[in-house]
Amino acid sequence: MPWTSDHIKWLVDTGERMTTSDGKEVEVWDFRHDNDEEVLSAWAKHFRNHYCLDTEIDFLRGKRPRSDYLIDVKFPCKTSKLGPGIRAGDFGEILVSDYLQWLLGYWVPRVRWSSKVVRDESPKGSDVIGFRFHEEEGESSTKDVLFVFESKTKFSASKINRLQDAINDSAKDHIRIDESLNFIKQRLFEKKEIEQAQRIERFQSPVDIPYKETFGAAAIISNEHFDANELASVDCSKIPKSAKSSEFFPHPNSDNLVLLVIKGPGMMDLVHELYRRATDEA
Repeated sequence: MPWTSDHIKWLVDTGERMTTSDGKEVEVWDFRHDNDEEVLSAWAKHFRNHYCLDTEIDFLRGKRPRSDYLIDVKFPCKTSKLGPGIRAGDFGEILVSDYLQWLLGYWVPRVRWSSKVVRDESPKGSDVIGFRFHEEEGESSTKDVLFVFESKTKFSASKINRLQDAINDSAKDHIRIDESLNFIKQRLFEKKEIEQAQRIERFQSPVDIPYKETFGAAAIISNEHFDANELASVDCSKIPKSAKSSEFFPHPNSDNLVLLVIKGPGMMDLVHELYRRATDEA
């Protein structure tokens, strides 16, 4: 597989911890990216392959150049009304996937972004799902872990608390997990990755052999829009029942909820540069 982890060295735990209004701990990480050409090039390839494998692009593109295919069909648009926000959102989801896989040691299938029908839309379902098998051979164990993360980004000026948004969306994950697992399994099956598809099946039968569940909410924020007081104001005990509802309920998985903030300089510029490089180096 083309996945690479060179860029993950830029993701550094600051050791800083914030406390939410309801007493939950929030981890704060820095994304200390720089202009290392070799790392950026490898990362761009890694990023591109989430949308379209390099081994498949020549068949899918038809007679058009690879760069035109990626810009016109696969990648969110840089200049459309919705495109930049979708670019930022996809970037955040993929970065959280990398964090979950290479820093926490989970298996994270990368099937979500290549399945888009409309490039300037976000796919449905949970943002990031990781799996950890306690037994090396993959035998089912009650110590197996399913980790479900919701990711939000804030790379431009806004009064919206994106960590609270991620927490609110995370509260729905226990409802849509069956659909999300089925989607991952089906995509792996369609790609003829039968053994990996069968591994998903273990997590579709929690009654037969229970496993552990962990949930996460992440906000990826550009330094110039980072507000510690805003982030500390989040409340996991008051989740609105709907966007316009005045009724609230506590997060259903509050006891095993991980809260994460990743901040870094010039993040939107980095996003556009990563898409540019992924296109030009295809």
